[in-house]
Amino acid sequence: MFDHGELRLVVLALIAERPRHGYEIIKEIEDRVAGTYSPSPGVIYPTLTMLEELGHATVAESEGKKLYTITTEGTAYIEANKSAVDQAMAHMQSVKSAHGGGPAPEILRARVNLKMALRLREARGPLTEQQIRDIAAALDAAAVAIERS
Repeated sequence: MFDHGELRLVVLALIAERPRHGYEIIKEIEDRVAGTYSPSPGVIYPTLTMLEELGHATVAESEGKKLYTITTEGTAYIEANKSAVDQAMAHMQSVKSAHGGGPAPEILRARVNLKMALRLREARGPLTEQQIRDIAAALDAAAVAIERS
């Protein structure tokens, strides 16, 4: 979705708009690309830590969550890289325009989560007959619920 270093600029630009929690950043990016991409926490949180270490962001506890705010140095960095920031934001807007009206981002995220859960479980080793039946029943139940909605 992003070229090298672009995600860092996007994250910094989003916290420049207003202070945000990591999860809010994930959801905002997902919304801005019409659900076609959702950065994982394993990408966002290290990026936020790096921004903090670079002095581009500060973090404070708010309601038990970390709230990230841009610093003066972060604002200067965004201004110095304005064309790259604008290009990354424009790219997200073009993706959203191209995919607008598509599946809801929440459904796309849930689909990815389901696929990942299945892959991770299969990677842990063979399933027992009971585990196979349980997983198949859960998937069948989800299919029935979706058809009825």
